[in-house]
Amino acid sequence: MTSSRPAESSGGSRASSPGLAVAAVARRLGVAPATLRTWDRRYGLGPSGRTAGSHRRYTPDDVARLLVMRRLTLEGVAPVDAARAAVEAGDAELEVATRSAPALPAVQVEGDLDDAEPEEFAETFVGTLRAPEPGEEEPTPPPSGEPKEEPRGRARLRALPGGATGGDAPAAAGPRSASSPAPTSGRVSALVDAALAYSRTACDNLLVLGPDGDPATWWTELVEPAWLRLSERTVLAGPGEMPEVVLATAALRALRHYTEEFERAMVEAGGPPANHPSRMRKIVLVFAAPDEVVPLSAHALAAALAAQGSMARIVTGPASTHRSVELVTMVRPTAVVLATTQNKPDLDVVHAVNESHPDLPIFVGLRADAAATDLPFGPTVQRVRSFTGLLHEVLAVIKAR
Repeated sequence: MTSSRPAESSGGSRASSPGLAVAAVARRLGVAPATLRTWDRRYGLGPSGRTAGSHRRYTPDDVARLLVMRRLTLEGVAPVDAARAAVEAGDAELEVATRSAPALPAVQVEGDLDDAEPEEFAETFVGTLRAPEPGEEEPTPPPSGEPKEEPRGRARLRALPGGATGGDAPAAAGPRSASSPAPTSGRVSALVDAALAYSRTACDNLLVLGPDGDPATWWTELVEPAWLRLSERTVLAGPGEMPEVVLATAALRALRHYTEEFERAMVEAGGPPANHPSRMRKIVLVFAAPDEVVPLSAHALAAALAAQGSMARIVTGPASTHRSVELVTMVRPTAVVLATTQNKPDLDVVHAVNESHPDLPIFVGLRADAAATDLPFGPTVQRVRSFTGLLHEVLAVIKAR
């Protein structure tokens, strides 16, 4: 694609500069060098300057347009629309982009280092080792039996797909096959990029759950796909940097804000408060897998139940089988749910609660068939494959009581 950029103003406040190499601009924006080359090839957002040795360099205007592109994609705008807006941006908008853009760390590693300056080489390798993105161009694989070779002069660090999912890493959808494509939503990609850039503000903006929003749709179409993508990334992070924590914190903050606003609106409309006996009598206890550090699916399910006027509480902290049975005995819930993103969670709590309370409905969210064989056999224990199905089954029990 050939760019049709407006003529650059010679009187702007963006000072002239010899220009920046792709690695330096990638660090400035917090994207991979390969991403910049893709934007250049597809949308014409490439370097317009040249050095004496004919090396292409990004001018201040080039960088400003890329900042506009980056900001819009993080906000969920489709890349083609974001690129069009960046190309057509005037001097005033470019000035604002230059002044207001945060200094994002470079968190992706993938791309050519042929034109990297010597001092840039080491820094370029501090970032993410990642599996290929959906739709990303890959070299044509060699015929069967022939070894695959990387082109000379190309530095590329790449993790195996699913390489971070050894053991019981989060993978709600189970082992991903070639016939089950990963989510391709631009909003999901923007959320993953924001978490990898450790941008709390961008994550908060992308995860806003308005008063009329649906927590179930928010989880299944946005947060869960992004969470699963992050679980497949192997990250070389600095001290205090964890992309999963950035995403999880923003998601929990969005759920808490949504639930508080929903409860406030319910009370203002004349409904009973959260601690009213009429609601506490139909409370649902939501358990996570014992070794699940951040039980996002459990919190999403509780918020989705709250959106339907039902009361749910998530069991957090150490919960042995004995303590779990004590909680169930004390609270006397309408139903117990195990909500997890793990393929094969520990089901000891399910067995213990079922043995102590055989008449209590227990719902277990399990997508992997292999784990279902470990469930206790009984009429009150039900395995549900999807988050939406889990929500509907629990609501049906609540309405029947």
